[in-house]
Amino acid sequence: MAPHKKTPTGTKRTKVPATQSSPEANAQQVYETVRVALHLARSKTVAAVNAAMVEAYWEIGRKIAEAVGNRAEYGKRLLHFLSGQLTTEFGKGFTPRNLWHMRQFYEAFPNMHALRAQLSWTHYRLLMRVPDAERRNWYMNEAADEGWSSRQLDRQINTAFYDRLLATRKAEQREELKAEIQTSRPVTKADDVLKDPYVLEFLDISSNAAIHEKDLEQKLIDRLQDFLLELGKGFALSLRDRSTLLRIRSTSTSTSCSTTTSSNASCSSI
Repeated sequence: MAPHKKTPTGTKRTKVPATQSSPEANAQQVYETVRVALHLARSKTVAAVNAAMVEAYWEIGRKIAEAVGNRAEYGKRLLHFLSGQLTTEFGKGFTPRNLWHMRQFYEAFPNMHALRAQLSWTHYRLLMRVPDAERRNWYMNEAADEGWSSRQLDRQINTAFYDRLLATRKAEQREELKAEIQTSRPVTKADDVLKDPYVLEFLDISSNAAIHEKDLEQKLIDRLQDFLLELGKGFALSLRDRSTLLRIRSTSTSTSCSTTTSSNASCSSI
């Protein structure tokens, strides 16, 4: 049996105290978790408004295009009629010119399933200026894949980025050219989708209105539901299937919102 070893005289075993965070450090940690949760909620709101606005305007453009066909004079009367009715019910954003842009949007992108959900209505307004379909689709996909803001997309189109990239042979130079936009036109707070004038028009909110962002986001969600339901029950339900539309997490709990609404659509002809 091995002899028992005694602790040398004069030495004591001491416990190392556990490191304790200061109240200030704990508060900062809580702030960071709350901040992440709010950014997540905000990104979901942005995803919802992008998807809903783009699909709604594409659907409006389709309805107008199919109703008008090649009847130019009838098309002008129809646009003015729709503009008056929609402006009375939904506010700004439905001028005859804007409705014409919606028809142009449908004609430029006839396949709704090929649209990129990452892009806003402002992106698509810029893309519609590109006359060549191949270039237009390339810019759409590149903007979505690279996460370009609308200002970045505008610059890339105006500087013929597609042609410059095509003319660049070496892979290293192509990567440098692709990275150039992040320094020449970096993303700023001005690129915030929730401050986009088209979004504010869609919500019937003045761009100069003093409104808190959390109130703006809630009004955005409420407005989306009402507007989409007016377009038709089937269309609204197809959009509500998207996981981003009405599912926003709070800082400590997950809330799932399910709204069942029935609407009676009425159609009038001119």
